[in-house]
Amino acid sequence: TAASKRPSGCWVGTDSDEPAELDLDFEDPDECLSRWMLELDEDASRFTVSDWTALRSALAGEGMEPVEPRRYGTVRWAHLYAAGSTEGLPEGAPRVQLLASGVGMPWALEAQELLRNDWNVVADVWSVTSWNELRRDALACDEAAFLHPEQARQVPWVTQKLSGTSGPVVAVSDYMRAVQDQIAQWVPGRFGSLGADGFGFSDTRPAARRFFHIDGPSMAVRALQLLAEDGKVSAEVAREAAQRYQLLDVTAGTSGN
Repeated sequence: TAASKRPSGCWVGTDSDEPAELDLDFEDPDECLSRWMLELDEDASRFTVSDWTALRSALAGEGMEPVEPRRYGTVRWAHLYAAGSTEGLPEGAPRVQLLASGVGMPWALEAQELLRNDWNVVADVWSVTSWNELRRDALACDEAAFLHPEQARQVPWVTQKLSGTSGPVVAVSDYMRAVQDQIAQWVPGRFGSLGADGFGFSDTRPAARRFFHIDGPSMAVRALQLLAEDGKVSAEVAREAAQRYQLLDVTAGTSGN
């Protein structure tokens, strides 16, 4: 019966991390998961299945391969992946926001460490699952405000996520900078982007990342430059970082090894 097949104890975790039980009552466990994911697409940013014993039994009963416990990722295009730590840093240490996507995530985390260890700067790392969807969401909010001014104004998702943060934003991907620049007007505060603009470059992965300046050290330097523009650090700090990391030397790149 449907009741015996239902994966019980399924929960959704919202931004407040307050669990809300879902009533899943589909005949086919596979359909259950598919339809469940689609329902969450509009309202939740991430979700988990907590009772994997029930789910494994349901799938096995249908002759399907049992799945292993895992946490599903975000549904809504951007989330805080690794908050920066202030432990051991001077009080009032400057802070930046690093937005990255895809294979650029490890180098954003590298930049986070460089900024903390070398320059006493706290960096929060955000994972962006779709720059395009962030823009579509923001445009939809703007259109609603334009056509229906009598209604409460909707706030774009990227604005919601970043409005409570401090420091400039550096947005990085392996695409052209124009991809990240799509969201610039809805980002609170100073915004900078890095991307793989220009013609191709044939070399090792670290050298290519250094050539396009989408590696960890390049992100760190760009963050320091934006902090300098905001008066949070000296401009000399950014110049010193560029020299230390040898940004103009493609053979000095190590991100990607």
